[in-house]
Amino acid sequence: MTFYEVLQPATAKWYDRREAVFIEFCIEDSKDVQVKFDKTKLDFSCVGGTDNIKHHNEVDLFESIDPNESKHKRTDRSVFCCLRKAEPGKSWPRLTKEKTKLNWLSVDFNNWKDWEDDSDEDLSSFDRFSEEESADSDDESKFS
Repeated sequence: MTFYEVLQPATAKWYDRREAVFIEFCIEDSKDVQVKFDKTKLDFSCVGGTDNIKHHNEVDLFESIDPNESKHKRTDRSVFCCLRKAEPGKSWPRLTKEKTKLNWLSVDFNNWKDWEDDSDEDLSSFDRFSEEESADSDDESKFS
């Protein structure tokens, strides 16, 4: 008998900004975090929680990103990804290429805003990412 390892998708929430799309994988105490940014795809995997559950999420993205400028940060409660848009200023009505509803993915309404009407929108979320990077230089939770 052959056993296949079952990988659970991690619960995630996302929101859109002018320059980037943000996605947070809600996994506490994650280990072995791997995030691969491709031009049209995001691949995430980790082992999480006290039960050491293996998680894997593969997302075919709505639009292209710049994989070299995209980053992730691990915290004790989640893994936060900043996907830098290849075409800044273009709104993403959804994260995925297909319109199919994914049961593990939801909109982060706490951070969602209609930035298309906001001409003075700043990149505070993206800047916060950079500030945390320098503050965490001695920490294992670095950007990749």
